[in-house]
Formats: sequence, structure tokens, C-alpha cells
Amino acid sequence: MKLKQAITAAIAALACAQAAHAQTAGTFYVTSGWFHFAPQSGSDNLQLLTFAGETVNQYQPNTGARIDNADTLGLSIGYFVTDHISTELELGIPPKFDIDGADGYSQYGKIGSAKLWSPALLLKWNFLKPTDSFRPYIGVGVTRVWFTDAQITNGNFQNGVLHGPTSVSTDRSWAPVFNAGFNYAFNKHWFAGLSISYIPVSVTANLTTTNIGPFGLTAQTQAKIRLNPIVTFAKIGYAF
Repeated sequence: MKLKQAITAAIAALACAQAAHAQTAGTFYVTSGWFHFAPQSGSDNLQLLTFAGETVNQYQPNTGARIDNADTLGLSIGYFVTDHISTELELGIPPKFDIDGADGYSQYGKIGSAKLWSPALLLKWNFLKPTDSFRPYIGVGVTRVWFTDAQITNGNFQNGVLHGPTSVSTDRSWAPVFNAGFNYAFNKHWFAGLSISYIPVSVTANLTTTNIGPFGLTAQTQAKIRLNPIVTFAKIGYAF
């Protein structure tokens, strides 16, 4: 009987040690999974900055744009500084977003597209004990947001509204990240998790239109777009 109790106790201790291994101080881990971006987007009215070299600074009423949802493959690398504090770098393949017209431009549907880059560095507080398989957490961090490959793809919008070939560039923005989620450890190495982040951020799109009219004039316009995405990350992880 004593031998049986000893074996049972040893197995229980081993199980606790295995669960704790993935969540204790000094542990590195990596995860991969599915990122879903759901922008809560809106924009200011389009602003005409210059025309033919002359300053205008005039807003165009009832104009706007919004960003559609997108999905991509995500990756994160993390480290437990203590049994409760961890840091994590979240990355992903830049998702391609469709840009749709809004308000008076909604009749054009999709007017363009762009790829979003938003690597984030998070600091997390993990609740419960490191020996628990289920551990919820909250986190806060910072991200750098910018777009690449931004372009106008709707010829009717480009010719009918902008009146000529138009190139697009965007600024880069720092933004806070507010994060919450949980991990569930299956054993000392493998775990799964789900997190939700909110990023309050805006970007400014700068449009340069050339060859307007018979004299080939140039115009500079600008639009401030509020992204404010809710980002869901469903992941599988491995702890070292």
C-alpha cells in the first residue's frame, strides 16, 4: 500500500512539474496560429491640400473610406521573466486589406488595397499558479503600424473622383496595445491559447494625382483613417 501511494504521489508531482515547466520563470516559448483583424474603421473627409502647386487645404464633404477585415498567419516569441510576468513579441505575415469607399464614395465599393505591418511587444501578467494548466492573463504593450503596397485599384474611382493616375503612401504610427487571453498547457512542452487585443490607432493616407486635365496638373490630397482593430489570435505553442 505504501509503495502504491508513493508511486501515485510521484506521478502527481511529475504531472505538476510538467505543467509548470511551460509557465515558470526562465522559460522560452514560441507560438503560431491564426490572426483575425477586425478594424473598427472610419475616416475624416478627404482633404485637398494642393492643386497645381497652389495651397488649398479644403475638405471634401460626404467623403470617406473604411478598411475591411483580414486574416493571416501569426507568430510569437515569449519569455517568462518570473512565474507571473512574461514578455512576448507578436509578428505575422502582413495581411492584405481591401479599402472600400464610405459615405458619398460607397457607390464605388472597393477602391484600393494595402498590406498592414504591426509587430507588437507585450508585457503580460499571468494569473493563478505556474503549476495550473489553465492560466488567464492580461497584457499591455506597444506596436508600430504602417502600410506597404498601398494602391488605388478602382479605375472608375481614380478617373471619376481623383481625375488622374494616383499613387498612395501612408505615415507610420506608434500605438498602445491592450491584450487579454489565456493559455492551456497539455504537458511540459505543448499548449494552446487564445487572445484578444485592441489597438487604438489612426494612419494618414497621402494621395498624389498627376496628369489632371489637358495641362497635366498635379494635386495632393489626404485622408486620416481610424483603424482601431480588434485582433484575435488563436495559437498553438511550444515551450523550451
